[in-house]
Amino acid sequence: MASAPSVENRNRRTGLIAAAGALAMLGMGYAAVPLYRLFCQVTGFGGTTQRVSEADAARVQVGTTPISVRFDSNTDPDLPWKFEPSQVTQEMAIGTRKMAFYTAENLSNKPITGVASFNVQPELAGKYFHKVHCFCFNQQTLKPGEKVEMPVQYYVDPAILKDPEASGIKQITLSYTFHTSADQSAAVKVAANGLDRLLAAR
Repeated sequence: MASAPSVENRNRRTGLIAAAGALAMLGMGYAAVPLYRLFCQVTGFGGTTQRVSEADAARVQVGTTPISVRFDSNTDPDLPWKFEPSQVTQEMAIGTRKMAFYTAENLSNKPITGVASFNVQPELAGKYFHKVHCFCFNQQTLKPGEKVEMPVQYYVDPAILKDPEASGIKQITLSYTFHTSADQSAAVKVAANGLDRLLAAR
């Protein structure tokens, strides 16, 4: 029969192993989101677009094959914002760098931080839709009634013409969805600053 101290030691060791396993699983959960995002950005999986630098964009050869880009917007029901594209479509030759704009307006009476996710349709076009500048995944904090214009600069990679499955695509839809950010610290700070100014003015 094992002594009481040895049983206690085994129980303590088992507990530590279980706790370490739980922490490891928690860490993997947090890492899964950025790793999945990286996988999507590299492969274009799920219609995820690519991010490129100014230098990369400057090396692109503009062709003569036309393509159309349609702009779509969505807002989560729990986010009291008005969010919409400033243009419905843009026509261009493949390889041409274009600038499009979206507008967001906070319809509530308090500051709110939102964040946008995106994808393109058809999904095959994701790896050929390259964004040079974009507001996606960046937190946007709007004051009550504030309206802002957000640009996205992009081009369609001429490599799409060499893809037998994607070369026939005539229109790509770029779709953004704004969500309420889990991190509202910036909105809380804006609200506090506004209250301080109000009190100082009295």
